[in-house]
Amino acid sequence: MNEQTERKVDRKLLELLVCPVTKTTLEYDAEHQELISRAAKLAYPIRNGIPIMLAEEARPLED
Repeated sequence: MNEQTERKVDRKLLELLVCPVTKTTLEYDAEHQELISRAAKLAYPIRNGIPIMLAEEARPLED
């Protein structure tokens, strides 16, 4: 299922997205289907190929 979900993610869209909290670039974690903001220490989920760019939906990163 991860392969199908991963294929649905538009790579060009991912290049354009920035963290809504810090406005910094994001890292794509294909394995966990998340966009990682190192600056904000948040991981934004990707659900059904759609990045959920809401801080309240993000998972805090552990140090």
